[in-house]
Amino acid sequence: MSAYPSYLKLMETGEIDKRIEILYAKLESCDLCPNRCGVNRLKGERGFCKVLHKPMISSYGPHFGEERPLVGENGSGAIFFTYCNMACVYCQNWEISHLGEGDLLEVEDLARIMIILQVWGCHNINLVTPTHQVPFIVKAIKLAAEMGLRLPIVYNCGGYESLETLRLLEDIVDIYMPDIKYMDDKIALKLSKVKNYSSVVREAVKEMHRQVGDLVIEGGIAKRGLIVRHLVLPEDLSQTEEVIKFIAEEVSKDTYFNLMDQYRPCGDAWKYPPLDRKITQEEWKRALGWAKKYGLKRLDDRRARFWDL
Repeated sequence: MSAYPSYLKLMETGEIDKRIEILYAKLESCDLCPNRCGVNRLKGERGFCKVLHKPMISSYGPHFGEERPLVGENGSGAIFFTYCNMACVYCQNWEISHLGEGDLLEVEDLARIMIILQVWGCHNINLVTPTHQVPFIVKAIKLAAEMGLRLPIVYNCGGYESLETLRLLEDIVDIYMPDIKYMDDKIALKLSKVKNYSSVVREAVKEMHRQVGDLVIEGGIAKRGLIVRHLVLPEDLSQTEEVIKFIAEEVSKDTYFNLMDQYRPCGDAWKYPPLDRKITQEEWKRALGWAKKYGLKRLDDRRARFWDL
């Protein structure tokens, strides 16, 4: 597969301009995500995510804590977007997602940041928590491409995505990286303050896979495809077996899957026991056993040492 990013093809046809126009129109009665707040962000009305009509970011730079095919030698070009369309009580980026730590930018500034990350040698543009800022991001990608951007776009999200918005991202995003958090709507509402999460994330991940397929890696670097993350929570609040079964049976057993053991209490987690503690070794072994049971073939290699536990 060529490293030629798919968004360049949309630039050639002019289709990307049509997508930008549709996305910005959504801000007039915002339905970018399943919260469907209906506020007019262009006129200063704030919805669940609190962001108006310009991009907000907290930081950017080469990131080496991501999956190995994203990091390579020079790092993933991460841009951390301020606020979120979810409100996880245990969020490990609490200051960014809940408190709004970050700066308001012009779209042109966001485009220049993408170019800077490319100049620094990053292997991709990693959009961290992009869902509520998609119109600005797509416009920035277009502007950056006009300035010479040629890196794959990574859509790094919490899985609470609108199918309509995802379809507008087809052939713009090269790598989708959703985190499937739960399979229980009551728990999702309690811990992340969103409705109908399980059905939304199932349809969203299947749509992502339809668009980009299983992850393609060339020379050790991810070029296109789906990466799924899942954070194991104490006492199986994350319904890990159900998540893994869904991926294996309804998406693909060749899905590149990052089963994560790094949960730690953050934010308001102390108010929601058992989220006030880390997971145990036994809970982690059980999660790994489920990945093996359902035949997932591409567990992130940082976890490979645990297979024989």
